[in-house]
Parts: sequence; structure tokens; C-alpha cells
Amino acid sequence: MTSSTNGSLCYHLILAVSWSIFNILKSGMIAENLKILQKRIEQTCQKCGRKIENVQLIAVSKTFSVEFIQQAIDAGQIEFGENYVQELQDKHIVLAERIIHWHFIGHLQSNKVKYIAEYVNLIHSVDDLNLGREISKRAERCNRIQDVLVEVHTTEEESKFGVHPEHAIALIKELSQLSHLRVCGLMTMGPFSDNPNDSRSSFRCAAELKKQVESEGIENVQMRHLSMGMTHDFEVAIEEGATLIRIGTALFGRRTKNLN
Repeated sequence: MTSSTNGSLCYHLILAVSWSIFNILKSGMIAENLKILQKRIEQTCQKCGRKIENVQLIAVSKTFSVEFIQQAIDAGQIEFGENYVQELQDKHIVLAERIIHWHFIGHLQSNKVKYIAEYVNLIHSVDDLNLGREISKRAERCNRIQDVLVEVHTTEEESKFGVHPEHAIALIKELSQLSHLRVCGLMTMGPFSDNPNDSRSSFRCAAELKKQVESEGIENVQMRHLSMGMTHDFEVAIEEGATLIRIGTALFGRRTKNLN
């Protein structure tokens, strides 16, 4: 055996051991981060007089490996959110034996709906009637009712998706006519900012809109959820009525590259 072969074997052995150690350390970190997040959620709920069982943490696992998701599941997490259809498909296949509720939280194109229609629990990002029609059509073929949230654009940032608040009720009324789709609430994002309080007006706008929709009494619409708040502003979101908060960095760490 040559010295170069020995060197290559040593390199790969060191790499394998290092990765194993990293996974062990990461496993403990994810479990600890989940405990910290649950405590912060509990404290915020106590502060604003809400029940902790009315706030659900969605673990945003985009770009993180299946191993990281498994570690979060082992720590008790069930709800997971993904932004990209192909990545969600790949993870769903690998993790088919685990108990997971998948949330699609990214921008969804109509031609991609068919790939997730059989198993996704909640789609957070419906902002167009044509998309709603495609979701209902695919859900009918799968013999299920697909729960969705309507994404609302509550900032001045043109880069964000979502229906503008003044058009949201009209869209929800149209979506309510679709036989295999059920509107269950709203989703929004705050502005890009380091100050969590900069998101408050966006979250408050969504919460007020939710009340307006409820007052309309639209058939086949169940306004159970407000999906809003991420790592930097989820406590403000809870204060403003969020029932679903979407957390990635505070649970898994900072994203560097796709580990799959």
C-alpha cells in the first residue's frame, strides 16, 4: 500500500469520525435549542395572557439534512416546514416511516402542486385563485381536503409575495367555493429588519384582517391560524396573535449550505 493511499484512508477516516462527533454534538444542541424555544414561547404567552397550547412551533428545515430533522423528531418536534418542492419530496421519501406533519411555507407554483398533494398537511402560501384551483383539483384526485393559509402582503417590500390586504377577503370568498380546499387562516412575513418591533405593524395588520374575515362568516372557511414570526421576531408575533411560528436558525443553527 502506497503512502498516498494511506494518506487518503486516514483523511476519510478522520472525516467520518469528525462527522460522527459533529452529529452527536448537533443532536444535543438541537434538543437544547428546542427546550429554550419552548421556554421562550411559554414566557411570551404568559406575558401576553395567551395559552401556550395555542401556539405551535414549525421547525423550518430547509437546506438542513435529514439527520438534523431526525434529531429534532427525537427531541419531540413533529411539525416541519419546507420552502422548496424538490427538497420536501426528497425528505418526505427518506422520512416516510417517521411521524411528521409537513408544512409548505415557500412560494408555490401551480405546476409543482402535484408533487406534494398526497401528503402535505398545510400549505401556507396561497395568494392566487389559479393556484387554489390547482390545489383543489390535485386534492380531489387524492381523495382529501387540503388545508391552506392565504398569504398576505403586509409590508412595503415588493420582493415579498402575497395578496394585498384590501383584496384578501375577495380572494378568500373565491377560494371557499373550491370543493377540496379549505382556508384555515392567514400567513404573513414582517419586513427585513434587525428590530423585532418593526414587524409589529405587519403582524397586527394580519390579525385585524383575520377578525374581518371571521366577521364575514364565509362558509367553508375556518380562520384557526395566523402563521407569522420567525427566529428574530416570533415573540412579537405571539403577542399579536400568531398560532404558528416558523423557526429555523434558533433551532438548527445558521444555514451555510445544503447538507443533503
